[in-house]
Amino acid sequence: MITFLVCVAILVLGYFTYGTIVDRIVGPDDKIPTPAVRLADGVDYQVLPWWKVLLTQFLNIAGLGPIFGAILGAMFGPVAFLWITFGTLFIGGVHDILSGYVSLKHDGMSIAELVGYYLGKNARNIMRLFSFVLLMLVGVVFTLAPADWLQSRVPLADFYGHSSFWWMLILMGYFILATILPINALISKIFPILSGSMIFMAVLLLIGLFIGVANGTTQMVEFTWNFPHADGLNIFPFLFVTIACGAVSGFHATKSPMMARCMSKETESKRVFYGAMVIEGVVALVWAAAAMAVVGDRFLIGQGVGTMGGAGGVVNYLSDYLLGNWGIVLVVIAIFIVPVTSADTTFRSLRLLIADAFKIEQSSLKMRCIISFPIFALAFIISFLDFQVLWRYFAWSNQTLAAMALWTGAAWLATNKKFHWIASVPAAFMSFISISYIFQAPEGFTLPATISNIVGIAVAIVLFAFFIFMPHKQKISTEPFSN
Repeated sequence: MITFLVCVAILVLGYFTYGTIVDRIVGPDDKIPTPAVRLADGVDYQVLPWWKVLLTQFLNIAGLGPIFGAILGAMFGPVAFLWITFGTLFIGGVHDILSGYVSLKHDGMSIAELVGYYLGKNARNIMRLFSFVLLMLVGVVFTLAPADWLQSRVPLADFYGHSSFWWMLILMGYFILATILPINALISKIFPILSGSMIFMAVLLLIGLFIGVANGTTQMVEFTWNFPHADGLNIFPFLFVTIACGAVSGFHATKSPMMARCMSKETESKRVFYGAMVIEGVVALVWAAAAMAVVGDRFLIGQGVGTMGGAGGVVNYLSDYLLGNWGIVLVVIAIFIVPVTSADTTFRSLRLLIADAFKIEQSSLKMRCIISFPIFALAFIISFLDFQVLWRYFAWSNQTLAAMALWTGAAWLATNKKFHWIASVPAAFMSFISISYIFQAPEGFTLPATISNIVGIAVAIVLFAFFIFMPHKQKISTEPFSN
């Protein structure tokens, strides 16, 4: 229990200490009107209260990541606590505040366009592809998961072998509305409530853990290095890819521009972006602690994932074990509400990504529909495919996207003569993780860990040296930017 409580305390204190340092380096200025004020269109650019933006951002970025990723990461043992804690403060929080704030300085521009602006045309095209594939995969998976859950409880007729077809169709109807309607029509009204439910879920789980420890039915695991993974995976780089949301995730960079278009003041950036990341880190800590305390050691967690129906089955088991009849509340939130509220804004982010790439004005409902309907048609087709192999690349592409977003934030800091080291060092580290992973992962080149890590370190050093010595001459970011 001591390790867990210390890590939670570090996260909270880190928000007020390192978070403040990062915020001062970024240097928000409330004298400059935000895009929501200057470009208000009643659709995507709308001023919302900061607390609504914060809660919406939290639900935007959370999804199943800090739940499923934390459970799978628990197979590495208590060292997962360290990655969640320090990853959140020094990498994830920096990644999120920079991806959000730099977007705000560029009129809410999508991350792919920001990458192109600061890292070049080739990087932009790569980022567009990464972002599109990432968002499409997340959108489809976060549609199928709750549809399958609903089908298991209220079965509807199959459709040419697609058992969850009708539930998926119903969910997509809601997603279409959430994608094309003004942000204050659905998202800003229901997201704060649902975001509160996710926080409530973590609090319930934490109370169950405390009660279990008090009466001796559960035992919290304390920190130790001697906790090898059940499948023999190395901490470097597999832990840092297994736990993405809850530590650092490039997926967040695709969502932050949506909220950058709704902020009334630049100084809200720390609360909205860094703050949402810290909340997500705490949620991930709770789920990782619950998995280690209830399911057991690395082997039992692995067996649980394999025999209980994946991480979702472990969620069911944890909820029932710790909370009894109240556990169904956690299951409904974790398995249904959370993915649904990630999928809707994921499809909305896809619309904005395409609109920014092709410079398509979005105040017109007709133009929003022209972009959105092909997106859902493609998602509908993909939902019939077996893309398990492709999905295995999601984790790698997610952290690769995080590295690119961090390099972009570092370039923005360097361009504006700010202390870029808060982003460039994490960017180099995540580049090492990304390269090392793809070189030794089963879906990559399956090289030995030593060789893969050496290659990863070498690439990270080259990228860092290139960044340090490349000229940062782009002139912008202290004044409003127009697309």
